[in-house]
Amino acid sequence: MSYDEVIRLALERGFFSPSSEIYSDAPAGFWEYGPLGLALRRRYQDLWRRELVRRDGMVEIDGSLIMSKSVFTASGHLQSFVDPIVVCKKCNTMHRADRLISEKTRQPIAEGLSEKEFDELVARHAIRCPKDNGELGPVRKFNMMFRVGIGPSDEDAYLRPETCQSIFVDFPRLYKVMRCRLPVSFAQFGKSFRNEVSPRQSLIRLRELYQAEIEVFFNPSKANEFPKFDDVNDYELRLMSDSGVKSVSCRHATVSGLVPTHLVAYYLAILQQFYEKTGIDMQRARFRRLEDNERAFYSQFAFDFEVQTSLGWTELVACNYRTDYDMKRHGGLSKKDVSVYDDEEKVIPHVFELSMGVDRTLYCILEHSFAKQKERNVLKLKPPLAPIQVGVFPLVNKDGLPNKAKEIFDNLKYDFDATYDDSGSIGRRYRRIDEIGTPYAITVDYQTKEDGSVTLRDRDSMSQKRISSADVPHVVKRLLNGGVFSS
Repeated sequence: MSYDEVIRLALERGFFSPSSEIYSDAPAGFWEYGPLGLALRRRYQDLWRRELVRRDGMVEIDGSLIMSKSVFTASGHLQSFVDPIVVCKKCNTMHRADRLISEKTRQPIAEGLSEKEFDELVARHAIRCPKDNGELGPVRKFNMMFRVGIGPSDEDAYLRPETCQSIFVDFPRLYKVMRCRLPVSFAQFGKSFRNEVSPRQSLIRLRELYQAEIEVFFNPSKANEFPKFDDVNDYELRLMSDSGVKSVSCRHATVSGLVPTHLVAYYLAILQQFYEKTGIDMQRARFRRLEDNERAFYSQFAFDFEVQTSLGWTELVACNYRTDYDMKRHGGLSKKDVSVYDDEEKVIPHVFELSMGVDRTLYCILEHSFAKQKERNVLKLKPPLAPIQVGVFPLVNKDGLPNKAKEIFDNLKYDFDATYDDSGSIGRRYRRIDEIGTPYAITVDYQTKEDGSVTLRDRDSMSQKRISSADVPHVVKRLLNGGVFSS
C-alpha cells in the first residue's frame, strides 16, 4: 500500500486529517484524529499497557505538558535540541539543511555537525533551493522548543519536547512512595511538542505528537545480573548488520557484543514482541545500532527500531542508553539528592529508554495492514486493535429483521465497539466494514426468525458460520481475545 492510499483511507473513513483544514493559514505539522483514528489509538494504548507496562510491572505516570525553564536547562534541550536550517536567498523559503543534504547524497547526515560543516556540505554538493533553484544562505541552528509565558510576568516555560523529563524530576519522590527497588521501569503515554522546521508526511513528522516512553532505572554494575533475561534468552532479535538483517538470539547477541547487556537485550526483546502483536510485518522491521555521530546528545549508545514503508525506513522507537546524564544534571541544578540505595550501595541510577512514536506507529500499522483485493479493500488490523470490533446488519430492511438486528446491537454496544448498518446491499455493507478493519460481522436473516441463529462472518477469510443469537457476546469476546474462527 502506498502513502497516498493510506491518506485517502484516513481522510475518507475518519482516521485522521489536517488540523484547521478549512483555513488557508492552517500551520503544517498538526493533525487530528477522527472517530476511527481515536479508537485505534486507544486500542494501541491498551495493548501497550497490557504487553509492556503490566507485563513488566512498570510504574505509569502522567506528567505536565508545560515545565519550567530549569528542567530544560538541566536536560540540555535549550542548548542542544536544535535543527540546522537554511533560507533561500531568492524566495525566502526555509529548509532543513540536513534533509536537503541527505536527499542529494542519499546518505544519513549526523545530527551533531557544526554550522560550518553544514555550510561546507551544501557548497560541496552544490545544493540549491528545491523550490526555485535559488542560492541558499548560511546554515544556522534553530531550537525546536515551544516557549510559553506563564502569568502576568510572562515567566519562561516550555511545552515538553519529550515526555520523559517529568519521569526524571519525579523519580526521587515516586521511588520512595511506590516503594521501588532497582531495577524499576517508569512509563508515560502522552503528548510532546516539537517546533519542526518543515513537518511533512502526515503522522510521520508532527509538531504535536504522542509518545509512549519507558525509562528503565538500574544500577549499571548489575546490568548483566538481570533475572528476567532468562525469559528471552532464546528469543531472536532482528538486528541490522553490514550484510543485512539477521535474526539473532538474545543470548548470542549479548555474548557476541551485538547488544551490550542482558538488561538492554531483555527490553529490546519485549519491545519487538509488542510490535509483533500490533500487525507490523516483522520481515520489514529491524533494530539498527546508531553510529556515534547519529546519537542524541544524551545517549552513550542507541538502537532505533525501524520499519520499512512506502516512504522508506521509518524510525518508530528510539532506544537510548542515557547513562546517569539526566539524573545528575537535574540533581546538580536543583541541588537535590537524586541517589537511591540498591541493597547497601548508594547509586545515582542509570537509564535505558524506549521512546516510542505513537502517531507514526499508527501510520505504519495502517500501511502494513491494508490490502487491495479484486472485489474489495480490506484493512487486516489485528482484532484487538480494530476501531470497530463487530458490525450488526439485517439482511434486508423489512419483515422485522431490523428490529431483531437492533436488539442484538443493543446487547453488544455496552461491552464492544459495535456498529449497526441497514443501508445498501449486504455485500456493500461488508465492504464498508472490511475497509475500516472490523474483524467480525453479525447478519440477521430469515432463518433467524425460525431458529434464533445468525450468520457470523470473518473479515480476512470471508468465511461464515451459524451461531445462536444468544451466544453472540460470548463468541465475539472469545474471538477478540485470540480465539480461532472455525467455519
